[in-house]
Amino acid sequence: MNRPIACAMMLLALSACSLAPKYTRPEAPVPAVWPSGPSYQQGAAASGKVVADIPWQEFFIDPQLRKLITLALENNRDLRVAALNIERSRAQYRISRADLFPRVDAIGEGSGRRVPADLAGTGSAETIHQYRADLAVSAYELDLFGRIRSLTDQALEQYLATEQARRAVQISLVGEVAANYLTLAADRERLALTRETLANYQVSYELSRSRFEAGIASALDLNQAKTAVEAARVEIARFTTLVAQDENALNLVVGTPVPAELLPSTLSETLTALKDFSPGLPSEALLRRPDILQAENQLKGYNANIGAARAAFFPRITLVSSIGTGSVELAGLFEDGSLVWSFAPRVTLPIFDAGKNLANLKVAEVDRDIAVARYEQAIQTAFREVADALARRGTIDEQLTAQQALTDATAESYRLSQARFEKGVDNYLAVLVSQRFLYGAQQSLIGARLARLDNLVTQYKVLGGGGQVQQ
Repeated sequence: MNRPIACAMMLLALSACSLAPKYTRPEAPVPAVWPSGPSYQQGAAASGKVVADIPWQEFFIDPQLRKLITLALENNRDLRVAALNIERSRAQYRISRADLFPRVDAIGEGSGRRVPADLAGTGSAETIHQYRADLAVSAYELDLFGRIRSLTDQALEQYLATEQARRAVQISLVGEVAANYLTLAADRERLALTRETLANYQVSYELSRSRFEAGIASALDLNQAKTAVEAARVEIARFTTLVAQDENALNLVVGTPVPAELLPSTLSETLTALKDFSPGLPSEALLRRPDILQAENQLKGYNANIGAARAAFFPRITLVSSIGTGSVELAGLFEDGSLVWSFAPRVTLPIFDAGKNLANLKVAEVDRDIAVARYEQAIQTAFREVADALARRGTIDEQLTAQQALTDATAESYRLSQARFEKGVDNYLAVLVSQRFLYGAQQSLIGARLARLDNLVTQYKVLGGGGQVQQ
């Protein structure tokens, strides 16, 4: 092997090195298992998959909700901005990676100048023309100590971080669409319940008025019945507003007006819209969350910056060269003997910079330490979010069962008080109290059902589900 080839191979080998410290993933600062106790459910149903691997099309069973999520993934502006950020980071990475290779430009130039007689050697004025055609390599740095490679690695990690950020936005979007859909369903059911209650109140009011006119009931009974009717009308106005606001919120998160056929009717019809699953272990659940992967990518990027800061202490070798043809006449540009070339290597060795390179290295190391703390904090926050969701999951079924029993009991109390009132045994106050208790219990039952479904959506979201790329 001749010497030039050996030197070239040696330079290529050196340019592949990096002064960045070896990356080691920090230990997760959370327990290896989820919390346990009376607030946590034991023996949850197993899904057979890590939650992050369960597609949202499989988790959300309701076909209307699936279509709504698909519509949101196509039209939501936040998700669109996140996708555009990915494109920008990908382009930035390509820009940084291009610095690893020489830039070759084709250059053609011509010039003319007049030399006066007193400066020309011939004693008469001259006009001089020069023409050149070159292939030039401008300021190519031999990356002997990995400075450019470290910067390229940092750009790559930033690009990967933006991809994880897009997945995080998608997870939030999927969860928000589902939550808004369920809230709208609950408020529509509350509105329907209030209208039904108003109809019952009006029947009672008409009965009280008839009894009052017959001298059987008192004016107090009549006014109490009237109060119940007006209170129900107030509730109808309130829930009508909430339904309209829920629809507006759903339109915003979907990114386009939602077709009427995709809107839910009542919550009772969506109680089986979601699939149950097991949370798995913290190590497999949390480290798959895109926000944690994003924090780790950013940590790797800051780790690579240390390599670039270290390389600044070493010499930088820059090559500027060109080869081509030159002539004083355009026609002679490519004739024999017109070859021109230049080769101008430059070595820059830092001698005194008033501590700038040392300060840059310190900044890079501190940035890396900050990124470690943020990564650990992201894991701790994720653990807390999942633990909170599991605590809610462990008690919501018991609460729902108790609320159903309470509603059934108040319904029976209302039936008995109504019968006693119609027979003249009790006054209307007992009916009014039992009606209000029943109405409150029914509203709370709707709230408990909504809380259970919301909890399933929250668990799916905080465990990293819903970030899969749409097929």
